[in-house]
Amino acid sequence: MLAKCYRRVGIYEYAKNLFHGFQELARKDDSVTIRYFVAPGYSEEFLLLPPAQGFEPVQADLMRHGSIWRMGLVNYAAARAGADLIFCPAPKILALGGPPAAVTIHDVMASKLPRQMFGTRTARGLRAETWVAAKLCRQILTDSEHSKKDLVELYQLPPEKVSVVYLGYNSRVFNASPPDPAAQQALLARFEISPPYLVHHGTVQLRKNLIRLINAYSQLVQRPSYRGLELVLAGPRGQGSGRILQAAKAIRHGRVAFTGPLPDEELASLVKGAALAVIPSLYEGFCLPMIEAMASGVPTVAADSSCLPEISGGVLRYFDPLSEEAIAAAIADVLEDTDLQKTLIRNGLKRAAEFSWRRCALETLAALTGSQSPARSQKSRACD
Repeated sequence: MLAKCYRRVGIYEYAKNLFHGFQELARKDDSVTIRYFVAPGYSEEFLLLPPAQGFEPVQADLMRHGSIWRMGLVNYAAARAGADLIFCPAPKILALGGPPAAVTIHDVMASKLPRQMFGTRTARGLRAETWVAAKLCRQILTDSEHSKKDLVELYQLPPEKVSVVYLGYNSRVFNASPPDPAAQQALLARFEISPPYLVHHGTVQLRKNLIRLINAYSQLVQRPSYRGLELVLAGPRGQGSGRILQAAKAIRHGRVAFTGPLPDEELASLVKGAALAVIPSLYEGFCLPMIEAMASGVPTVAADSSCLPEISGGVLRYFDPLSEEAIAAAIADVLEDTDLQKTLIRNGLKRAAEFSWRRCALETLAALTGSQSPARSQKSRACD
C-alpha cells in the first residue's frame, strides 16, 4: 500500500522500487503470492495494474481513512484477504490483531538527534511510531547493520528479530557514463553555476549538517587557490532550511547555490559535473545520495558518522562531521591530490555496483518468507 502523500519523501522511492522488484520476482516464483492494497484515486498510478499470477491488487477503499486504516482496518482487511503476513515499507501500522506484521524501520534518527532537527511535534510522532512498530511487529527490516544495532539497543529487541537489507539505486541514471555536454551546460547556466564546484544533493535540512559544510567551505575559499570554487546544494527544502539559507547568505567568501528539487536526469548531470561530492550528515539509515555520487564516478568524502563508513565500504575519505576544520581539510586533501581522486572514483564505482533494487527486493522477500536468497548468501560469505 502506498499513498500519494508519500510521493516526495524517501519512502516513496523505496516502496516503488520494492513493488516493481516484487512484481518481477512473483513471475518467477510460484511459491509466494503477493497481494497489495490499492484505492483508485488515492494510490499511486503504478499500483493500479491488472492482476497477474502471484501478484494481485486488492481493492481497499478504506485506505482513504488514513490513520484509522493504519490503526486497525488494515489488519482486518489483510485477514479477509487471507494473508499470512502484512508488510509495510515504513513503521506506519499498528500490529494488533489479524495476521502478524513486518515493517521496515529505516533508522532511529528521531531518537538519536536533537528534537530541533525535526520539530518537537514531528520528533515525538516519529519516536512513537518507531517504538510501536519495534515492539509489536513480528519482524523488522532495516537498511544497515548500524541501524540494526541502534534498534536492538534502543528497544531491547532480540537481534534475530531484525533483518538488514541494503537499498538499491537508479543505475540507469546514476552511472559513470558522461552526461550530455549541452544539457549539462544549460543546467549550470540556469543556476549560474561555474565549475569547479562541490556538490551535496538531498533534502536541505538540519540533520544533513549543511551549516557546518557551508562554514567549512567558506574557510576553504579564503585560500587563493580555491577562490573560484562554488558550493551547490541540490534538493527540496526541509526542516530548518531557513537557517541554512541564512548561513549561506552570511558567508563573506565564496558562493552557495541552491537548485531546489531536480528530475533525476538533471540531478545526475549536476552531480557528474562536480569536482567533489560531500556527505556531512550527522545520521543516516543508508544514505542513497552517497551511493549515487559514488556510482556517478565522482570522488566523494563523507562523515565518519552512523552507517556512512559501512554503506560506503570504508573506501572513501572520512571526516569528523562536528568539526568544520576537519570537513575543510578532507575537501582540500582530495582536491589537491589527483591520485587520491582517481582512487576514490575507482573504489567508489566498485562499491556502488554491489547495490541494486533487484537485490533489495530479492533479499526483502527472502527475509519475509524465511528463505535464504542467493544474494544474501554471497554477501554473508563476503563478510566472513
